[in-house]
Amino acid sequence: MNIKADLSIIDIIGHLVLWLILSVITFGIALFFFPYSFARFVINRTSVIDTATGVERKMVCDISLFSNIGHIILWVIISLLTFGLGYIFYVYRVWNYALNNSRTQ
Repeated sequence: MNIKADLSIIDIIGHLVLWLILSVITFGIALFFFPYSFARFVINRTSVIDTATGVERKMVCDISLFSNIGHIILWVIISLLTFGLGYIFYVYRVWNYALNNSRTQ
């Protein structure tokens, strides 16, 4: 099995500009939603290819930005209490959550 990601530079720039604008407008609060969006952005543009048969199956991430508001609030508190160090762990936990809630079509 191989994994192939179809990420164009235009898509990446558009995604980053959108989140930069949201971060400025919300005074940084949007940065707690960004890891979910980033993980979903990459996973939804990824395919798994079976090397034996050549069959390509798209990956789909079944998370939404606002479905995990409790998780986000918990990590905001942890990040504030640890003066931002908890955010590093938060990003890893979000990727773990996103991958565990992904499937192939």
